[in-house]
Amino acid sequence: MRVARTVAEVRAFYRNERPRGTTVAFVPTMGALHDGHLSLVRKAGEAADLVVVSIFVNPLQFGPGEDFESYPRDETRDVGLVEQEGVNLVFLPAVDQMYPEGAVTTVHLDGPLATTLEGEVRPGHFDGVATVVAKLFNAIDPDVAVFGQKDAQQVAVIRRMVRDLSYRTEIVVAPTVRDADGLALSSRNVYLSDDDREAATALHRALLAGEEAWRGGGAEAAEDAMRGVLDGADGVEPDYAAAVDPYSFGAPTGDGPVLLAVAARVGRTRLIDNVLVRP
Repeated sequence: MRVARTVAEVRAFYRNERPRGTTVAFVPTMGALHDGHLSLVRKAGEAADLVVVSIFVNPLQFGPGEDFESYPRDETRDVGLVEQEGVNLVFLPAVDQMYPEGAVTTVHLDGPLATTLEGEVRPGHFDGVATVVAKLFNAIDPDVAVFGQKDAQQVAVIRRMVRDLSYRTEIVVAPTVRDADGLALSSRNVYLSDDDREAATALHRALLAGEEAWRGGGAEAAEDAMRGVLDGADGVEPDYAAAVDPYSFGAPTGDGPVLLAVAARVGRTRLIDNVLVRP
């Protein structure tokens, strides 16, 4: 495995060590890797000849008062994990490599994708996500990029950006990985105390209740059921419980799939989760 810390080193790897004609699958991460991330790496290995992983805690997607400074970081551990998975190249840029002094160019999104759910709670978050992914795609030029279903709104944003800006990269979405009690794996789970950890299972229980209610009564029934579970859980402060179109994040329409999405604060930790349900 090769380690690159600059875009120039990534391009040197491609120029000097990438066999001609090979395809590249890319997994962007913010580190603090867990089994969910590693499942994305394995899916990338199935999708292309070479696998590239980036580890970069992106300041543009953190708002004021969020946990950028305290976000878990362990570069040595993370590099060891991806090396065990057979990754070919890991990209570890510093902030000034991604955003040189005086940089003024960012990606901006309009519409429900940028302003509903996570976009409403975290203004500017998806502009930061789109900007960093655009820069990573420009540096790595992947044939395939693999994202996790847990970050469903992020997936929708990246898919739209790829279409709107004419990237050639195919977006592949891997299923959410969960612990035995249903809690979705997340780097932020390390913040949870034992009591918080137990309380956090309410998010998955809310989604299961929402799915059952949706099949019997539609989107409004699903939202009521999810909110009921979250409101009734000790130690859980809900942000939202919504049924939306999984592509536009507007109201569900027609007979297509519906995304049930929840977010809540448990202790000092904010968690998100979702399930995609189909007729």
